[in-house]
Amino acid sequence: MKLSRELKTGIIAIGGILLFILGFSYLKATPLFDNSKTFYAVYKNVGGLQPGTQVSINGFAVGKVNDIRFKDMGGNLLVTFSVDNSFEFSKNSVAELYDTGIIGGKGIQIIPVFDNAVMAVSGDTLLTNTKPGLTDLVQKNLAPLQSKVEGAVSNADSLLVNFNDILDDKTKKDLQNSISGLNELINSFKITTNSLNSLMANNKDQLEASLANIKTITENFSKISGSLSEAGLDKSIVSLQKTVNNLDKLLMKIDKGEGTLGKLMNNEELYDNLAEASKELDLLLQDFRLNPKRYVNVSVFGKKQKEYTLPENDPAENIDN
Repeated sequence: MKLSRELKTGIIAIGGILLFILGFSYLKATPLFDNSKTFYAVYKNVGGLQPGTQVSINGFAVGKVNDIRFKDMGGNLLVTFSVDNSFEFSKNSVAELYDTGIIGGKGIQIIPVFDNAVMAVSGDTLLTNTKPGLTDLVQKNLAPLQSKVEGAVSNADSLLVNFNDILDDKTKKDLQNSISGLNELINSFKITTNSLNSLMANNKDQLEASLANIKTITENFSKISGSLSEAGLDKSIVSLQKTVNNLDKLLMKIDKGEGTLGKLMNNEELYDNLAEASKELDLLLQDFRLNPKRYVNVSVFGKKQKEYTLPENDPAENIDN
């Protein structure tokens, strides 16, 4: 069968139109024969999201981004994406914008919600969320650290300025002299240490002998302590303690006026009587010394006793006074 020229031209025209439609659909990343569901999501910032980017659920690709355009004069962006009909989820599910890699790139993942709400159908606008990426987290954590570093640098600069103000020429010179003196002290200490080491090295034998003597003395003292312990020193100490306790009790009785000695020590009337008797006895002895003839009269020839003349400085008068 021979085709006419007109029929060939018609077939070519129809084929060209079909190829044009298929190519346009491919460039728009929208299959011509696609029965997937279409959803919408609104974001403040899509972070470089491009049409044709995959849409996933639990890491599995279930669709792609079809179109991105401004929704209103506030700058909100309306993202149109398709999801395969083979998976159903609630209308309350969330379309989350996340980083697909470390160096950049954005994608959309559906966080499905399985509740008693109505299932999402084509044409619904899902809830949205933007997951912070690595760059956002770094910037968020570095911002406070940057403020602290800037504050620390500012404080350090102020400290250095104040320190330079304090360190005038005189203070710097005094500080240098102090450091020099410290170096001299360290050198002197080093010399002293060397001398001490030399002294110990030269007298090593004497030091060892002294240590041996100290050891012997310690051993002897240990033996003496053992001998004293075996000799019953503890019993003697206990007996001495008992004696001291008895003496303490005796002194307490004397202090309270108990017993003969206590009465003698605490009776003031007895003390006064003894003092008066002692005084009278002293007068009697003085009178006996001065006037012995009053008490002893011995006459061989029967002479009359001469009367005794009282001296001018009679000791008995001094005693009365």
